[in-house]
Amino acid sequence: MSVATKICGLTDADSMAAAAQAGAAYVGFIFYPPSPRYVTPQQAAALAAHAGQAVKVAVTVDLSDDELGAILETAPVDLIQLHGAETPQRVAEVRARFAKPVMKSIPVAGPDDLDRADSYAPIVDRLLFDAKPPKEKPDALPGGNALSFDWQLLAGRSWSVPWMLSGGLTVDNLAEAVEISRARAIDVSSGVEDAPGRKNPEKIRTLLAAAARLRPVA
Repeated sequence: MSVATKICGLTDADSMAAAAQAGAAYVGFIFYPPSPRYVTPQQAAALAAHAGQAVKVAVTVDLSDDELGAILETAPVDLIQLHGAETPQRVAEVRARFAKPVMKSIPVAGPDDLDRADSYAPIVDRLLFDAKPPKEKPDALPGGNALSFDWQLLAGRSWSVPWMLSGGLTVDNLAEAVEISRARAIDVSSGVEDAPGRKNPEKIRTLLAAAARLRPVA
């Protein structure tokens, strides 16, 4: 089995087609207005219609029940990704209220950050490890900053739920990242763009082809 890949931050039909046709296991829609990859629920619904067999992911940041509900009423997503400061209690509330699988992002800069995953693992369906936004950039996005963290931090670690690696992944460092971290699933956004929010379909196809050749390290 090859490494499962999520192409995140899709905003246009050509990129969606490239992701779906080239075998993306997951496709992500960003519902965070400050992001250059933001889409409305209506735009996401139109793109999702062409997602094929890919799992459709709603990427959200600290939304209320009403805000989440408004998205889910329009966008036919399969998985809710909570990419903000949501507490374990809030994650459990979202999962119960909306009856959908939930993935919680864990921002990582050092080994202590991974310990936070232990409190989420019992209540989520999947974890995602992403590079922590730099402190010196207060306006940095919660994710999608083209930054990596030390993948060695994940080596030898395990949790009771599947997890996904994110942060600064490109076709050039993908094999190294998987070998070191032992990730079985990856999340790529900036690594297949020409500029923030501008996906390149050919880069998507190239990265997915490279990911398909990789095999997770046991």
